[in-house]
Amino acid sequence: MASAAEQMAAGMNLSGFSKATDLHKRILFTLGALIIFRLGTYIPVPGVDGAVMAQLMTQNGSGLLGMFNMFTGGALGRMTIFALNILPYISASIIIQLMSSTIPALEAMKKEGDSGRQRITQYTRYLTVFIATAQAYGIAVSLERVHGAAGAAVIDPGFFFIFTAVVTLVGGTVFVMWLGEQITSRGIGNGSSLIIFAGIVANMPVAIANILELGSTGALSTFFIIVIFVVALLIIGFVVFMERAQRRVLVQHPKRQIGQKVFGGEANYMPLKVNASGVMPPIFASSLLVIPATLIGFSAGGPGWLQTAAHFIARGQPLYYLLFAGLIVGFSFVWAAISFNPEETSENLKKNGAFIPGIRPGSNTAKYFDTVLTRLTAIGAAYLVVVCLIPDFAMSHYALPFYFGGTSLLIIVSVTMDTMTQVYSHLLAHQYSGLLRKGRGKARK
Repeated sequence: MASAAEQMAAGMNLSGFSKATDLHKRILFTLGALIIFRLGTYIPVPGVDGAVMAQLMTQNGSGLLGMFNMFTGGALGRMTIFALNILPYISASIIIQLMSSTIPALEAMKKEGDSGRQRITQYTRYLTVFIATAQAYGIAVSLERVHGAAGAAVIDPGFFFIFTAVVTLVGGTVFVMWLGEQITSRGIGNGSSLIIFAGIVANMPVAIANILELGSTGALSTFFIIVIFVVALLIIGFVVFMERAQRRVLVQHPKRQIGQKVFGGEANYMPLKVNASGVMPPIFASSLLVIPATLIGFSAGGPGWLQTAAHFIARGQPLYYLLFAGLIVGFSFVWAAISFNPEETSENLKKNGAFIPGIRPGSNTAKYFDTVLTRLTAIGAAYLVVVCLIPDFAMSHYALPFYFGGTSLLIIVSVTMDTMTQVYSHLLAHQYSGLLRKGRGKARK
């Protein structure tokens, strides 16, 4: 079902959009920030040979290294200052949210209002720097071991290169983190999701051209290429359906008599999304799988146990799919538990005198919410696993670009829908403000 903002904004014409000057500024700011991000994905890290990196991506681009390169918008393949992208910030955010649900001090901090949220945001930034530093150091050390046909990946290895690479990569991550926060507060949509979205969409034309080139050379048949695009459209339609699916829980409000008038007594619905976690479980699962695989891919000629591990977690192996599916399911339930608290919701309904018909207020209502949430999360997790893994399984056997995989299509569709919902909300707010100004003008007359 469409939200209230979407239903009201659907009746607006282009004239209503042209008058929303604040929305214009937000859209332009978002586009400008994304352009700056894309420019940064072409600024190389000092001391890295781009030809060797291109050769490395050609050899390992179909594995997890290629997936990480997709999330970074090609920055990893070019080894630029934004090679780590926003992924350390996303990892830090999820870790802090998990800790805030288990550590009483952080849980109390969340309830302090704006001051508590600002302190939690600051802790998230510190953890982002720590994660980015660890990843940057691992990448820098691993790059010194890479040797290809074009020579060594690092022109002048040593302490100075490691220090320069770590500072550059961490600085790039911090800048992207700041850019994402600015998009969220001053632009349209979630900044972190839009940055990943921009990287995927920017390389989508290249991926389409590569598929058409495979068809022209005879590597793929015309029929198979048509099947690829049809399946991609079906996945997009399925994602749109599931992202809009919700379970509406009927909530009855009590009647109140004030004087001779009776207020309340109406019933409304509490919408619970089937996929409440959005795109975060696949992104976080991918980032966890990519971190060790990236270091393994860089460490050519490493110890035997490392090469064995690289074989078992490589894309296309059964262990890879089991780990990916398990992480998606696990993070789906964790994210659902963080975003919706059945006890707190039932307590708020009880304080306001509201209740669910047929369910006693209090602990029984909390159990009912917990049961409904568990079932919805199970359906949502299964949907994410199907969308992310089945296309990826087919792609691993036909060497297709990651940009036609379920994870990338899920991110593109979900972020687009979320951004459009925010656009509708701004249009709705602009319409309300216009009606209020007209009402005040008539009252003065």
